Amino acid sequence: MKLYFAPDTCSLSPHIVLQELGLPYELVRVNNRTKRTSAGEDFLAINPKGYVAALELETGEVLTEGPAIVQYLADLKPEAGLASAAGTLARVRLQEWLNFITSEVHAGSSPLFNRALPEDVQAIFRDRLFRRLAFIEVNLASRDYLAGDGFTVADADLFTVLGWMKGFSIDLDRWPATARYMQRIGARASVRSALAREAEIPPVA
Repeated sequence: MKLYFAPDTCSLSPHIVLQELGLPYELVRVNNRTKRTSAGEDFLAINPKGYVAALELETGEVLTEGPAIVQYLADLKPEAGLASAAGTLARVRLQEWLNFITSEVHAGSSPLFNRALPEDVQAIFRDRLFRRLAFIEVNLASRDYLAGDGFTVADADLFTVLGWMKGFSIDLDRWPATARYMQRIGARASVRSALAREAEIPPVA
């Protein structure tokens, strides 16, 4: 398989999952501006949506959208326990978290990347995002992981998206359980290995 990634984006989530599962893969860096890859390809020919993550399977098919990719990967090695079995309520709860992270935290924080937004407009988006972070805090106050007793694909996803908060000058120490959670997930070997591998690939022109 090939994982197309760009640093500091949501492609880190499936990369962490690949590391957790110990699956073989090739890592291909994408320049989000030029849409060229480290292999010299036109990324738009691979994923016409134009954004990472994209996972090219051994069949040549390409999967896009992080929540779909991480569930596909988890199902390749169900014994690893990164996702509950399909058809169970636990799997639906996992999907509930994945959708919340995507629609409320990821999409909710996206406007803050636009530095041209007036401060009063940014404050509106920040206030809504804080309410979502408060909901996460309540859940993490009573558990070490988001969707159960152990690490799942939802944790890879949440860790990735919350990693952007520093760039928005949002201090997660305001939510102590969440801050401890980030330290705990960040210490995992899979996370450290994924970040190290991404750093090894030079930028693409």
